[in-house]
Amino acid sequence: MFNNISNFARLATTLVKLEQYSSAVEAARKANSIKTWKEVNLHLVDAREFRLAQICALHIIIHGDELDELIRQYEQRGHFEELISVLESGLGLDRAHTGMFTELAILYSNYKPERLEEHLKLFHTRINVPSVLRVCERNQQWKEVTYLYKSENDWGAAASTMIDHSAEAWEHNQFRDVITKVQATDILYGAVRFYLRDHPLMVNDLLKAIVGKVDHSKIVGIARDQELLDMIKPYLLSVQSENVPAVNEALNFLFVDEEDYEALRASINTYDKFDTMALAKHLEKHAFIEFRRIAALLYKKNGQWALSVDLSKRDNLYSDAMKSAAESGEPDVVENLLRFFVEKESKECFAACLYTCYDFVRPDVVMELAWKHGYTDFAMPYFVQVIKEYTTKVDQLVNAKNEKGEKEEEGVQFPGPVVMGGDPTGYGYATVGVPVGLPPSSLGTPIVMQGPPHGMGSVGMPPLSLGGMGGMPLTMPLGGAPGSAPIMGGFTPITPPHSAGGSFGFM
Repeated sequence: MFNNISNFARLATTLVKLEQYSSAVEAARKANSIKTWKEVNLHLVDAREFRLAQICALHIIIHGDELDELIRQYEQRGHFEELISVLESGLGLDRAHTGMFTELAILYSNYKPERLEEHLKLFHTRINVPSVLRVCERNQQWKEVTYLYKSENDWGAAASTMIDHSAEAWEHNQFRDVITKVQATDILYGAVRFYLRDHPLMVNDLLKAIVGKVDHSKIVGIARDQELLDMIKPYLLSVQSENVPAVNEALNFLFVDEEDYEALRASINTYDKFDTMALAKHLEKHAFIEFRRIAALLYKKNGQWALSVDLSKRDNLYSDAMKSAAESGEPDVVENLLRFFVEKESKECFAACLYTCYDFVRPDVVMELAWKHGYTDFAMPYFVQVIKEYTTKVDQLVNAKNEKGEKEEEGVQFPGPVVMGGDPTGYGYATVGVPVGLPPSSLGTPIVMQGPPHGMGSVGMPPLSLGGMGGMPLTMPLGGAPGSAPIMGGFTPITPPHSAGGSFGFM
């Protein structure tokens, strides 16, 4: 009757109750009603006709709002395998939606965890990640949790999960790839602690990956707290070029522990940012003499010249002591070392010290020590050199003074001839300008003098008045007998020609 009136929904219900399951499924298909599919599916599940029930379920799961109820019905009856089979079959449908992929992932997590990872890798873009994450965390599936965090680019959470659940989630290459993308420094430092604690042999590979994101001083502190400073030595060597004090001090400490004095010396000579005094005090009592030599070097670098010299003297490193004293530039330090050699009766060292510290030794002190202790022969080369230097300096001073006097005399000569004017009075007088204070010896410049207007120039005439510059008069007669005495001012008169208006030349 239901068939005749085409009431396929009621027909499907009737056939199910008559246990004609195949006919019921066919009737449900003709009815094409979600309500009919659900009703038939439920009866088939109860009848354990799972193959036919799956046909019905495939028409139900494509409706997202009906999926939860279907899953609950299967789970309440304990048919997990059949439910998983339904969802797996539905993934290939044209109307497959996110809920189907998500619920299948949850079912795998709950009932078939071995298949969860593969499903996530295949369909992680089509699932609701937060929903699956909550289930995986509840089921403690940390490897899958890590994968889900990575798929969401939540690198910090992924790294933290791998650290906190390393037994299941950690894998070195994967962790290194994740940690390079982490920006939170607390997670980075936590990763270093984790590696130092659980995987110390791989810590340098980790540090190499994050070297540009961490504070080197803090890494040193973490390693020192765990007493594993030696494990990060390759990392420290790779970043020492930045001359960070904490890195330098850590490496220097390691070099001392390893008794590698050559590496220690190279380190302190190349990188200067570290506590020199603390290291020097640590090394000055070291059992090996090379480390005590480095302590003396550190004292010298820090300007503690007396401590450096004393330490070298205790180890009988007299050459080092002399070099330190010479570099100090302090006469007191040098003289104390000389007195030490005198007390030790080391004449050769006394002489060598005079040579090495020559510029900072006072001759009177050397003479006193040599005279008192009979070291004259050993001090004689020093005295010879001192006398040579002093005489050379005196000669240079004398020569410099003489050259200076000559230049001063040359600098006051007249630059050219001085012209004397004629006699304005008519009595045979003329006037010439001479600078005040001019030495007589400098008046060697020729003077051209105009003769008297009336031809006067014979001996016995009134003296010529030479009005010098500055008002100093010089007097001389116009003319004179040849060979007569030089006139005042150093001029020797030359007999002028006997013609009016002639010129007189004086030298």
